[in-house]
Amino acid sequence: MKILFWGTPMYAVPTLDALVSAGHQIVGVVTQPDRRRGRGKQLMPSAVKARALELGLNIYTPEKIRRDHVCQQQLVDLGADISVVVAFGQILPPEVLTQPPLGCWNGHGSLLPRWRGAGPIQWSILEGDAQTGVGVMAMEEGLDTGPVLMERKLDIGLLENAHQLGARLSQLTAELMVEAIPRIESVGPGPEEERLRQLGVRCQAPDITYARMLVKSDYQVDWSDSALAIHRKVMGLFPGAMTFWKGKRLKLLFTEPLIERLRNELSPSAQQMLGRWPTGQYLAGTVLDTSEAGLVVSSSGCPLLIREAQLEGKSRSNGRALVQQLQASASDTLG
Repeated sequence: MKILFWGTPMYAVPTLDALVSAGHQIVGVVTQPDRRRGRGKQLMPSAVKARALELGLNIYTPEKIRRDHVCQQQLVDLGADISVVVAFGQILPPEVLTQPPLGCWNGHGSLLPRWRGAGPIQWSILEGDAQTGVGVMAMEEGLDTGPVLMERKLDIGLLENAHQLGARLSQLTAELMVEAIPRIESVGPGPEEERLRQLGVRCQAPDITYARMLVKSDYQVDWSDSALAIHRKVMGLFPGAMTFWKGKRLKLLFTEPLIERLRNELSPSAQQMLGRWPTGQYLAGTVLDTSEAGLVVSSSGCPLLIREAQLEGKSRSNGRALVQQLQASASDTLG
């Protein structure tokens, strides 16, 4: 199968690799242009471009594919049978969607129609979803509105951060897309409506949720929230959730909510701390205890154990090393 691949972040790389390993011919890779990153603000290629360079593939980097008619024609000339899209980062116009005879298919990291749009992995954790998954969807001009061909689910662990969950979902996306390609090929070209009917796609339910773009204020921890809400922010926005410690920014990297009903999902050291501090008796954000595991901090309800963090200007540290680095003691406050 001749495939035109669209993708940008590391999340998309396993799918590109899997399609190559499956013996498909990648006639071109479309990805976002190089961006300035890091402290030096040097131009850096996307993860997909870096991998495509290693594989010796043709690369296209339109700033706006909707307006770049020259690039659109270049892609037509590649003669791809199908387009595979994984986290490309731009909405494809009708002129592009109708190019390949077998259609454009998207590997999306949520259980549609829940969490359409950017950041579905972060929002599934932030909102406390018990499950998430991936789907292979026929693309339309709308934002993640197309019918779903295949889907796989997986559970979200309480102590799993967005990077860890993203790594699992990216592998699942790759596996599912490799399974989907032969099914799509077996139906062959023809009118889209008839192809989709033969494939037995599922139209999305009307109960839609959108993963809105995150803003700077989303990353600020509010200690008057519950321990579980704060924990979800730390894990869902990893590694960006932050508070203040004695006037300096403190990134929170790994926490555990000390909640009895979650006992079986907590680490052994966190389990031993359950029930030691009555709820509602402490000012939110107060350090209740320091231990080998880290800092125990009050919230609006049960306490939160901070196991790993990074103080502004310092390296990340955990457990007793974190306590020593912060020179923390009971009755100190965060926020």
